[in-house]
Amino acid sequence: MFKRVAIFSGNANPALAQEICQVLDYPLGRSKVSRFSDGETFCVIEENVRGVDCYVVQPTCSPVNDNVMELLIMVDALRRASAGSITAVIPYYGYARQDRKVAPRTPITSKLVADLIVAAGVNRIVALDLHAGQIQGFFNIPFDHLFAMPALLDQHLREQYSRDVVIVSPDAGGVERARAYSKRLGGTLAIIDKRREKANVSEVMNIIGDVAGKRCLILDDLIDTAGTLVNAANALMNAGAVEVAACATHAVLSGPAIERISESPLTEVVVSNSIPLQEEAKAAGKFRVVSVARLLAEAIRRIHHSDSVSSLFV
Repeated sequence: MFKRVAIFSGNANPALAQEICQVLDYPLGRSKVSRFSDGETFCVIEENVRGVDCYVVQPTCSPVNDNVMELLIMVDALRRASAGSITAVIPYYGYARQDRKVAPRTPITSKLVADLIVAAGVNRIVALDLHAGQIQGFFNIPFDHLFAMPALLDQHLREQYSRDVVIVSPDAGGVERARAYSKRLGGTLAIIDKRREKANVSEVMNIIGDVAGKRCLILDDLIDTAGTLVNAANALMNAGAVEVAACATHAVLSGPAIERISESPLTEVVVSNSIPLQEEAKAAGKFRVVSVARLLAEAIRRIHHSDSVSSLFV
């Protein structure tokens, strides 16, 4: 199907990379990422990539620092092997929440990571559902920002939540995303008004919108400790909702997240495979995983053939 192209994967999510290759009917590139006894990361590209357009599939999820270094070292290895171009396919961009100074003398780590990726030799970025869209501006190279909405809608949400559903944004910042989903599902919109006292701790204050007697679907870009999500679910049930489910692109699920979700009134949590779902989460029985492999594979195909990628943005 392709000429002079190679797709590689780090250790963060090899299953997604393999699925992308299956969609494209193209073999996964041969590479090996390992570690020395002191923890240093080492990478070797086990095939000729001189003049080849290379795509590295690597979400920078937990362990974030290890996966960021894997990406940087793989890119450096490809650059030094005279790859024709290097595109980093980052389904989940770690450090995305550190996109601005929230207090004096604090870093903007999202920009720092962007600088590291560009310095390593990446020519183009493909990312999925950034926590903040302005992160694209941290890169002085082409950046394709895709959304998981088409995959989530087509593979699950339209079938299960297309009748009398209220799409709920867990905060004011997610209203635009929630409105887009409610329009496509033919539902109504509600907003959770919350106040965050400190990082990873949130308190639900008020619900804007009618949820009494309705099925509710809480929509967010990621689920980290699930404090916001569970508080929102409890508030919606207390306000008279008959059922509450959730949908998010990235299942970060750190700390007590899985336990909180298991004990919550949430009927199901729909997530993508941008991050591999933890075994504990699979055992919980509340998670439904939707694949974004076809979406990312189509982006790679269009980039390689110099076709428009804009239709994939929505």
